[in-house]
Amino acid sequence: MRLLLLLTVIVFSSVVRGASGSYDVVVYGGTSSGVATVIQTARMGKTAVLIEPTQFLGGLTTGGLGATDIGNKRAIGGISCEFYGRIWEHYQKPESWKHQKRDEYVNRRGTANDPSEKTMWTFEPHVATTVYDDMLREVAGKVTVVKGERLDLAKGVVKQGTRITRIVMESGRTFEGKMFVDATYEGDLLAKAGVSYHVGREANAVYGETINGVQVAHTVSHQFIKQVDPYVKPGDPKSGVLPGINVAGPGEEFSGDRKVQAYNFRMCTTDVPENRRAWEKPANYDPRWFELLLRNFEAGDPRVPWNPVWMPNRKTDTNNNFAISTDFIGQNWDYPEADYATRAKIWRAHEDWQQGLMWTLANNPRVPEKVRAEFQRIGLAKDEFTDNGNWPRQLYVREARRMISEYVMTEKNCTRAEVVTDSVGMGAYNMDSHNIQRFITKEGFVRNEGDVQVRVRPYPISFRSLRPRASECTNLLAPTCLSSSHIAFGSIRMEPVFMVLGQSSATAAVQAIEQGVDIQRIDPAKLKARLEKDGQVLDFDSPPVVSRVVLPKTKLPGVVVDDQDAVLKGFDAMSSAHPVFVETGYHHDGNGNKGSQTARFVADLPKAGRYEVFFAYPWNGNRAANVPVTIRHADGETKVTVDQRKKPAVRDLLHSLGTFRFEKGRNGYVEISNTGTNGYVVIDAVQWVEAR
Repeated sequence: MRLLLLLTVIVFSSVVRGASGSYDVVVYGGTSSGVATVIQTARMGKTAVLIEPTQFLGGLTTGGLGATDIGNKRAIGGISCEFYGRIWEHYQKPESWKHQKRDEYVNRRGTANDPSEKTMWTFEPHVATTVYDDMLREVAGKVTVVKGERLDLAKGVVKQGTRITRIVMESGRTFEGKMFVDATYEGDLLAKAGVSYHVGREANAVYGETINGVQVAHTVSHQFIKQVDPYVKPGDPKSGVLPGINVAGPGEEFSGDRKVQAYNFRMCTTDVPENRRAWEKPANYDPRWFELLLRNFEAGDPRVPWNPVWMPNRKTDTNNNFAISTDFIGQNWDYPEADYATRAKIWRAHEDWQQGLMWTLANNPRVPEKVRAEFQRIGLAKDEFTDNGNWPRQLYVREARRMISEYVMTEKNCTRAEVVTDSVGMGAYNMDSHNIQRFITKEGFVRNEGDVQVRVRPYPISFRSLRPRASECTNLLAPTCLSSSHIAFGSIRMEPVFMVLGQSSATAAVQAIEQGVDIQRIDPAKLKARLEKDGQVLDFDSPPVVSRVVLPKTKLPGVVVDDQDAVLKGFDAMSSAHPVFVETGYHHDGNGNKGSQTARFVADLPKAGRYEVFFAYPWNGNRAANVPVTIRHADGETKVTVDQRKKPAVRDLLHSLGTFRFEKGRNGYVEISNTGTNGYVVIDAVQWVEAR
């Protein structure tokens, strides 16, 4: 199927070889941002061309990322909000529901999509494509869409002074324009235009940050919870290391490097038997790559290593989760600046990894039976990506090049320690970096490094971060590879924000044409006025961020049993989104399968006596208010009900269940159930403190 797509590109390019075009705005990259850019350009009365190297538009939005990463939804306006409104309209139609009823989906999702908002943030990939096609069709008189054309990396940008005059494709086709927009994930156009950029992590010291650079101590999520041997022959360093482990070590804490966070594919899967495609063993399957996964299970990690978020019609947007999952950690560092052939090899290696991972999880007898059953129950949706073997067409390039302009967005912006006044949109998602590398600890075990998840306050994004320095280029904007540090980009890099910034880039580009000035010299008051007229959200105040607190068991008194050490029936889902938790995160019941999930915490008490028992749980308004808890002690059983919507009294985390008499050893326990509960049931830890 991929060969067919490649041939299609070749045929298409040969037909138009040598053809040229001239437009007001030339947009390279048919991502969600590129689509928003040309729509806004047309709505402002100018002509635009949208050039996409592949045969499909929409990037990740149409490529599997249907569970929109958004943070505070108030931050999204303009064309971006309009897109999600059209998604909502689509799912109001009864004929849109083929594999489940609308009410069934809404009830399963809880309050994820508020019907009063008339926006919907979860959707099937083909629906996103339909919505974009409709929006582009409405501006067809002003917008030309060109697919299958790729920038010539040797001679692709022609400039006169600081202005781009035309760009050249590999086919020889050229596109002239007054303004240019790089809407790719990779930043190829801005790089070839001579604009400064950075790849990888900056050291904390570069911009005065705290969570940039190497983050060994900070990496607690998506981490190994057991000791796993990294050597080909366990215990023998001379035998070499298993694939995917960086033998050079992680580097100095907080230092910068050229490494980028892991990529993966956001798979669309389903549990509907007639629409489910079983996992297939890839032709390039190499069992060495999955030995670490199997050893991790055998070491005692019981977790199901993926995160399928349910979309309409019993489909999912499936993402990475836990220590070894769909992220191909450390195998993408060369991708941002690579030539097309090298990128194709890296892309294929990611496909081989993820497809091989799925097949292994569903079929290898060394995988726990419970985990195998989950991957046999769910498979690729047959009615999605039908032109690509049901596999996502877009690699999740989470970061590549990032421009360096006169203003760099940093951690200080994300926490509102520094607030810009030239806003062109807002960011609102966590500062989120996936893991970047695997290394061997001094004790001789495997550890991941690079995962950072820190909450932000919704914050404005500077117009100066979208445009290059005037000395480098005066008619280019870069909404997807904007000027930002690694960790700030981890917050900004969300699809709805890219749409917002694409629209704002178009507005600025058109105004530069109308005012007859360089992009750096447009009237800021007129830009702000037009953005607000078109529904863009430029800023609003928000409550301060609650500082994240991660409590190691060793910092708590008494005997503490973490959720990782509990005996679980169900409670497979794990998270670390709450700002306060014990150890690496917490488990929850997914607000489903009520009455069938339990978690038993058994303490090994050093002596008999009276102990006060505390239950640690991250509170929230979507939690259950009636969680049944059973305490088994020396005098029998006591049953209590816990309201997890209320903040616990001790350290904002620990809720006292009472004081009871216990025998020495492992004779008592605390068991949490989800029977009859009216929301998410969350489990983190149980603590026994000797009563004085």
